Amino acid sequence: MSSVKRYNAFSDELKRVFNCKVQRISVDAAFSCPNRDGTLDTHGCIFCGGHGSGSYGIRRELDISAQLEDGKEVMRRKYRASKFIAYFQAYSNTYAGVGLLQELYTEAIGVSDVVGLIIATRPDCLPDDVLDYLQEISGHTYLWLELGVQSIHDRSLKLINRCHDHACSVDAIKRARNRGIRVCIHIILGLPGETHEEMLAMAGELNRLGVDGVKLHLLHVMKGTVLEEMYGRGEVTVMDRDDYAALVCDFLELLDPRILIHRLTGDGGRDNLVAPLWSLKKFEILNLIDAEMERRGARQGEKFTTPPHTTLS
Repeated sequence: MSSVKRYNAFSDELKRVFNCKVQRISVDAAFSCPNRDGTLDTHGCIFCGGHGSGSYGIRRELDISAQLEDGKEVMRRKYRASKFIAYFQAYSNTYAGVGLLQELYTEAIGVSDVVGLIIATRPDCLPDDVLDYLQEISGHTYLWLELGVQSIHDRSLKLINRCHDHACSVDAIKRARNRGIRVCIHIILGLPGETHEEMLAMAGELNRLGVDGVKLHLLHVMKGTVLEEMYGRGEVTVMDRDDYAALVCDFLELLDPRILIHRLTGDGGRDNLVAPLWSLKKFEILNLIDAEMERRGARQGEKFTTPPHTTLS
């Protein structure tokens, strides 16, 4: 646990592993998604825009190597980083045959000062041959697999048009864990209809599943999405800043202290965000979370209890 943060920050983990400042560089490998290409649906998740959730600002006209070189210059200037992790972020980055994945991932790893990979995908885009390949990579490269679980509640998954259920997520996590692959789970806080207790229950489920990392996102509304239409009709509300910060602290108190915190708040692009506008001030929110944890005298795992032994299914 960091001596400064009251939670197990991923940034501190990177410093421990690489002994230097390491930054993620998002890349777009032009993948699609079964929820958009007609395999499952053509509309996508209700929060996802035309280029994939969270992919704003990537220069898609460049190949993978050029995207990384471009990103390295930015990260060196902005954060004084000396090493980098290629973050395959946009859409579903295992939604292809192993041959293409090998070509793309090998290109990324081959860029100078790139010391690892983060691969974001959906739980239903992980056939065994892809997981076998990721296991192989993880034997010689620092690798994280990010899974967009979003919620453990099937009614919420149906509402956001996720086109998979929680059982699918559990299965994917189990098969990745059995191969020794580091798994980070994406969770959205503030989905319509979810109570405070239901959102906190997700911390207990992540503990039970034995995941290695988590990314918390607040529900935010982006232009050009179905969610924007729902928000415009008054069918969806977003959390206010103080309520979100308090909820995150409640979540952290319940979370297994060994789980690494990769993110505590989502950050949509300034030109595309509809609401909540307060989410643009990311560092203010992080400072508010830190201050609330300090005020409580709390730390990650303060209320953690070891889950009973269960067989994942």
